[in-house]
Amino acid sequence: MALLILLLLLAVSQTTASEDPYIGVNIGTDLSDMPHPTQVVALLKAQRIQHVRLYNADQGMLVALAKTGIRVMVSIPNEELLGIGQSNSTAANWVSRNIVAHYPATNITSISVGSDVLTTLPNAGPVLVNAIKFVHSALVASHLDKQIKVSLPISSSIILDSFPPSQAFFNMSWNPVLVPLLNFLQSTDSFLMLNAYPYYDYRQSNGAISLDYALFKPLARNKEAVDANTLVHYTNVFDAIVDATYSAMAFLNFTNIPVIVTETGWPSKGDSNEPDATLENANTYNSNLIRHVMNKTGTPKNPGVAVSTYIYELYNEDMKPGPLSEKHWGLFEANGDPVYILRLTGSGSLLSNDTTNQTYCTAKDDADPKMLQAALDWACGPGKVDCSPLLQGKPCYEPDNVIAHATYAFNTYYHRMGKTSDACDFNGVADITTTDPSHGSCRLPESLGRDGTMANITAPLMNSTSSDSSARSFYGMGGFTGILVLIKVMLWTVIFL
Repeated sequence: MALLILLLLLAVSQTTASEDPYIGVNIGTDLSDMPHPTQVVALLKAQRIQHVRLYNADQGMLVALAKTGIRVMVSIPNEELLGIGQSNSTAANWVSRNIVAHYPATNITSISVGSDVLTTLPNAGPVLVNAIKFVHSALVASHLDKQIKVSLPISSSIILDSFPPSQAFFNMSWNPVLVPLLNFLQSTDSFLMLNAYPYYDYRQSNGAISLDYALFKPLARNKEAVDANTLVHYTNVFDAIVDATYSAMAFLNFTNIPVIVTETGWPSKGDSNEPDATLENANTYNSNLIRHVMNKTGTPKNPGVAVSTYIYELYNEDMKPGPLSEKHWGLFEANGDPVYILRLTGSGSLLSNDTTNQTYCTAKDDADPKMLQAALDWACGPGKVDCSPLLQGKPCYEPDNVIAHATYAFNTYYHRMGKTSDACDFNGVADITTTDPSHGSCRLPESLGRDGTMANITAPLMNSTSSDSSARSFYGMGGFTGILVLIKVMLWTVIFL
């Protein structure tokens, strides 16, 4: 029996260590021209971002994220914590309205109860654990507690004596909150959320931390930081902060709670007293961060254990109060332009394409040919796409197959409708990409504009009763005549109804 238990524990340990890490993004909304939710989702899909954290339960975003498969962390704003922490029914109402109403269409995987509460809203500390427990109880009542985890992000600043990491511990004044919190996380198989900012550690170190060490740049062996207690070498601040967090939990006798980093990043611009808030440093930090997380090496204290991380943040927030740097943590401007091009060659598909605003709608290679043909007929008929370039002898006739022809039609429709994610679905046979599908003399349409002026256009549904039999539907394909194509367009309602 003892051997069996040992083997089971080993299996659990190996499973935990081998879980794939992921990179997500935070989506703030302090923008003077916040993109429409469908535009936000289109950008996420184009950049292959599969994990996001929302700072509130924005209904528009939750609806736009439905049926995308993107994993969503929903946050309870700090200003709502007191009410939720003092009333079980308030917590239940919040969960019913913002979680149950959207799940499972929207793939909500976790709830963040506030953010940096202990450092930014210390008066909420006494009700913080109650708020978490009340929210969890509401999930239990809805039978969602296994699918959706509850936790809260803490700031790494509440960790004292953080280097060497092996002797770190939490600010003991917060133990009355942290001990029951960690008990809850352990009992519900949840994780501790950590906000870690090497940028601030670097700025406040008075030269003790080098810029290269903060930016994940390669260091000579004699330049690495060494934990005098364990003789473990650290090559970057990020790993040291994460391991300090593990040690601080161990100091309170909690050794099996995973850590995910809910915020980290580097500003690309700052005031005159912030000389290291630059485009180059922001690019270097985030590019190296993504590679570091995705290579599955873990940290020196926990090699091979995933440290999934959310980058702060998707957009520059020009309405953020505070120093200039507060407005410049984003990967993208509000119009979808990249702030800088991440250097991620060879690191997988996430954010690895040229991160420009040019996105395209293409037919899926593995789509059912009949569904693809039906969607193509719809686009060239009721969808009102000019498919004349697909006629025999025209620039986009070759290659003469349904995937290539559908890609032309889908992409034209997608751009005409303002590049909303809904405009690139076609009953599930199309997807958004940043790879230009143009080929030879066939140049596919590019964006109609980046100002979002078309975001509110309502795209005709594929089961619409509209019918348009103009010359747009006369294109040559696979030897079919224009008359046969027209007949198929007239019959599209039968296919989709």
